[in-house]
Amino acid sequence: MTDDTKQQRMPKRPGKIRDGLARAERALFTRPAPKSARAQMKFLRTRFKGSSKSVAALLGVSRRTVDRYLSGASKQPHKRLQEALTEHTEAQWQPQVKAHARQRAATSAGLVISTRAYFGLGPEGTSDAGRVRDISVAVSPAHAAVILAKRQEGATDADLHEPVAEAIADAYFRQGGGAHAGLQVEFADVEWLNISF
Repeated sequence: MTDDTKQQRMPKRPGKIRDGLARAERALFTRPAPKSARAQMKFLRTRFKGSSKSVAALLGVSRRTVDRYLSGASKQPHKRLQEALTEHTEAQWQPQVKAHARQRAATSAGLVISTRAYFGLGPEGTSDAGRVRDISVAVSPAHAAVILAKRQEGATDADLHEPVAEAIADAYFRQGGGAHAGLQVEFADVEWLNISF
């Protein structure tokens, strides 16, 4: 397969893998994360030891904007600010719960990845020809450790694509090794992807 073909087969919309990991972490919460802009601002300010200036820098807004939400003068953030508030709140929410789940996944439990995507294994005209498949598979702790470590380092979806593809290929297509051990699997055009701990 040429590099051009690989580029065409890469996921079209970024974010599906990172979104799947974020949803998996949200499912772990023992208490719901703050939902309103004011509650999210208060929570983030607490995490930054009372510094509105640090929260403003994190969100890419002015300190005055943060103070307006904290006082209740502003209530409805624009889309970009709402997305940033939700992302940073959930990233900081219940860190011990998430850390324990990550540790368990990386050492003993692994992850379950469910997806609908294009998988190509062999030449056209054979039963292994590339096609869209629905797959749900438990991946090993070793693969989970690589995926979670890259995510913690701030990896993009493009960075996570290869380790997720390898995890699925090993667990689903190469299982049992033998003649399947060196099987090359193409993973692309991800329609949806869910991950659970």
